[in-house]
Amino acid sequence: MALAIFDLDNTLIAGDSDHRWGEFACTEGLVDATEHARGNDAFLQDYQDGCLDIDAYLQFALSTIAGLNTTEVARLQERFLRDWVEPMMLPAAEALLARHRERGDTLLIITATNTVVTRPVADRLGVPDLIGCDVECHNDIYTGRPTGVPSFREGKIARLQDWLEHHPISTRGAYFYSDSHNDLPLLDWVDNPVAVDPDPQLSQVAEDRGWPIISLRTPT
Repeated sequence: MALAIFDLDNTLIAGDSDHRWGEFACTEGLVDATEHARGNDAFLQDYQDGCLDIDAYLQFALSTIAGLNTTEVARLQERFLRDWVEPMMLPAAEALLARHRERGDTLLIITATNTVVTRPVADRLGVPDLIGCDVECHNDIYTGRPTGVPSFREGKIARLQDWLEHHPISTRGAYFYSDSHNDLPLLDWVDNPVAVDPDPQLSQVAEDRGWPIISLRTPT
């Protein structure tokens, strides 16, 4: 039995739920559509280029729910999961999760996307353990501000180590599945890194280091 860790966006699902939430917010009238779409695309490009300012991005992304109460956001989460995330679900990813469950492995999703977006997705995938960027909420009202250490790049390791203090699970033989070069710190940290439909930078590193490269979109 081992710890099996999974990135979410473009790994377990065929798309970026964070970016899609921004598009969803535009269609829902939560933000100025023109301005938000421009910023949403720019931050995505920064992520792909490896120069994302995670704090600035979280402030931007969470502005979509600032001032909303938990009931209002729950309705948005339900619609987003049904109409925007469900079409991104990958049967091969669900099969991979099932194989690890059958082996008795502990499943954990670690994502740089905030938990308002990702908690319903993790529940849909049947993975109760989730580490994502945490969201501030006071008296059932979302402030639009992040809280805690962002689970991004080296922050994923810091958050994982904190999680392990409360979950006494061995990391020997741990797996981490990811598509992104932004996850190289955690991929280097585990015993079994796996590149999943990797971006060009990660693909090159995986080839150079002899890491497995798999596809959950076009399985062989």
